[in-house]
Amino acid sequence: MSESSITSRLENWDESRPLTREEAVEILNLPEEEMPKLLDCAYALRTKYKGKKVSVQLLTNVRSGNCSQNCAYCAQSRDSEAPIEKYRRVSDEKLYGDNDLVDEKHLARHCIGLSGIGFSDEEIEDLADRIREMKKKETQICCSIGFLTEKQAKILKEAGLDRINHNLNSSRSFYPEICTTHTYEQRVNNIKMLQGLGFEICSGGIIGMGESKEDVVDMLMDLREINPESVPINFLLPIPGTRLADRDISELTPEYCLKVLCLARLMISKSDIRCAAGREVYFKGIEPTLFKVVDSIFASGYLTAGGQEIDATMKMIEEAGFTGEIESTDEE
Repeated sequence: MSESSITSRLENWDESRPLTREEAVEILNLPEEEMPKLLDCAYALRTKYKGKKVSVQLLTNVRSGNCSQNCAYCAQSRDSEAPIEKYRRVSDEKLYGDNDLVDEKHLARHCIGLSGIGFSDEEIEDLADRIREMKKKETQICCSIGFLTEKQAKILKEAGLDRINHNLNSSRSFYPEICTTHTYEQRVNNIKMLQGLGFEICSGGIIGMGESKEDVVDMLMDLREINPESVPINFLLPIPGTRLADRDISELTPEYCLKVLCLARLMISKSDIRCAAGREVYFKGIEPTLFKVVDSIFASGYLTAGGQEIDATMKMIEEAGFTGEIESTDEE
């Protein structure tokens, strides 16, 4: 497709005609002078479906380290030598304290992450009890928890778990470059099983691991088919001790990162588009532009990395001309 043709599409956006693979790659190759058209198109979709609210999530690492998988980017991987804290079960004081904080600060959601690919039924029952306790505050809860059996998923569903995070991370063809202990197809099948049980799905990826622009597009096309409620886009922060510790991230310019987020908005318009890991690094100082595209972020850090504190995050959102809001207000 010619540059003028993709520019014309952006100026006369037709939601009934999904972007083709070729068109999506063209957007990632869009010249700098055409960025205002891309941002305007993304902003129109963002405000149409999400208004000017920004959903702020808090993330608690419930089980850290000692993972049997070899994901190249992850500090908790079996191959990682990153000096992280390792534990099998975070204290009730920490977990419930974070849940209280979500309630006190009027955040959108409490996200909890557990390292590992599989869990015993006893561990799932224990987690279900903790979810029941947190749900007493009517907190919206999302859990990142590897691969569940259908029986285990039903236990967590009954306990009140609202949403499950299971990222595709990259394209089907690039996936073996970052992980060989499980397959891309296993991830897709797991998501389909969870959707069949009625779970909301959070699924996205990581940008900057060495993938091509075509890989980014292929991942987003698969996500468009899955149609998750939330699409978290992470931008690689090379962690010392991991296989990607020395990864060249010079390609992750603010402009390119914005193009990826815009493309996600154009392809999966009705979902929450979340700028996750890397926000504080790649978008520092351009938050008003970032929030024209995304409607969801984390505050107070990630699984093994720090992040902007909650109060500073809320202030930043307001100064950018947007509003931090509880997701559930849309349903009332």
